[in-house]
Amino acid sequence: MSSNFFRQEVDAAVDALLLQQVILYPTDTVWGLGCDAEVPAAVDRLYKLKNRPAEKACIVLVADEAMFAKYAAVVPPNLAELLAGQQRPTTYIVPGSRHLAPNLLAPDGTIGLRVVTADEFCHKVVRRLGHGLVSTSANLSGEPTAAVYAEVAPAIVRGADYVVNWRQDDQTRSTPSRVVRVLPDGGLEVVRE
Repeated sequence: MSSNFFRQEVDAAVDALLLQQVILYPTDTVWGLGCDAEVPAAVDRLYKLKNRPAEKACIVLVADEAMFAKYAAVVPPNLAELLAGQQRPTTYIVPGSRHLAPNLLAPDGTIGLRVVTADEFCHKVVRRLGHGLVSTSANLSGEPTAAVYAEVAPAIVRGADYVVNWRQDDQTRSTPSRVVRVLPDGGLEVVRE
């Protein structure tokens, strides 16, 4: 695929997100549904498309430590070390900040944040958007996770406002991110390995 096609897909995804739409896109782990993490109406639409209970929080992809700090009410003092030491994509559960759409937060006020560096497409989309990007698996709630585009349910494809064409033929199978809760002392509690 050409670099021009790549840029066009990044631009199209960002344009849809700026219009407060829901996109279907390849994440740094599995295929996902996403929207601007600061727009409550877009988050509502995403939850409806997935038939996801409102109390189940989603992950937010961020571009760097500064964006992480914007969305975390409490930033782990050792964040740089945590990020440098990751062996695979890792989501950090932290108290959420007022910059996030309130309907994204878990009932306890937390949010899962993941800094995306290894996946060029996701990183460019988040960087260009300038906001966090909601990331939830592209499946109906309770159904299996779609690791590749061919596994995405037709109802999800039809329901998304924009379907990213990048990596649709990629058969590389990844697993969802590792999820850890950041404890008050900066330690980690593994939620999902």
